[in-house]
Amino acid sequence: MIRSWLCAALPFILLVPGATACAEQVAPEPPKVTDALPPITFPTSAAHDAPSALGRRYQVWVDLPPSYARSKKSLPVVFVLDPHWALPVTRSVRSLVGQRGRNIEDFILVGLSHDQDRGLEGQRRDYTPTDPRRDPAHSPGSYSAPSYGEAEAYRQYIETVVFPLVARNYRVDMNRKILVGHSYGTLFGFHVLFTRPEMFNGYVFGSPSLWFDLGVMFRTEEAWARSGRKLSARIHMVTGSFEAIAPGARYNTTNDLVADMERMRRTLASRGHPGLLITSEIAQGEDHLTVFPDVVTRGLLAVLPGHGPYTGS
Repeated sequence: MIRSWLCAALPFILLVPGATACAEQVAPEPPKVTDALPPITFPTSAAHDAPSALGRRYQVWVDLPPSYARSKKSLPVVFVLDPHWALPVTRSVRSLVGQRGRNIEDFILVGLSHDQDRGLEGQRRDYTPTDPRRDPAHSPGSYSAPSYGEAEAYRQYIETVVFPLVARNYRVDMNRKILVGHSYGTLFGFHVLFTRPEMFNGYVFGSPSLWFDLGVMFRTEEAWARSGRKLSARIHMVTGSFEAIAPGARYNTTNDLVADMERMRRTLASRGHPGLLITSEIAQGEDHLTVFPDVVTRGLLAVLPGHGPYTGS
């Protein structure tokens, strides 16, 4: 299973500057691989350079379903964070589980890359709503990335740069946008929800890092509720059963993501938002590293169901 996901991810890993990979060949004498070879991509994919106004070097990766070439229909758009691994997994779910729109509606897949100059350090900066190191209650070693707290700048970048780029170049229904995030990506997704909820119609959230900055997102939700504003969206959350705190090697030792997910679901469901439907699942036998295929599969089945009838074979 791990090898199959890796093979699916390989083409998009190679889009990242400086990335390397190896491939098993069945030929007796495989060709020599050199750095001079061009990047490998899926036939239906494209990578757009899309720098931000702050000069950050982002890319937008787009992958089209086979139906795109056979129809003039505008399709919904699924935006994935952490696309170096999330995009190929989501692409595979669209192909295998989606069944050409029968189980999951066909969609255009858009990957929102990290800052090419910062990599995962940029993820910590772009996906987090606050800089927790400003609070003396945090121990000095709790957060080690160079910077945090620029989620709002990244949200504005997506809205003002990425959305127009996608709308300009592809046949998309921009009234039907879904955001997929995992861990810090879910933290960013909740920031979007409580800042500009109309940006996306649906959210697929996995393993939410709601523990961040002493639970800042719960405080943000409370402030939103006091404002009297209403939310309208379809949200589905999935967390692995091992992401709770319990004895055992695969269980978490500090942050109970299962409890945090259920707390946020219950809280939002209790607010009486007439246009909000929020559901959650616990994926049995999965941990923080293994749960993402379940997040995408269960999330898209819930948020973007196909025309049916469902087929499991």
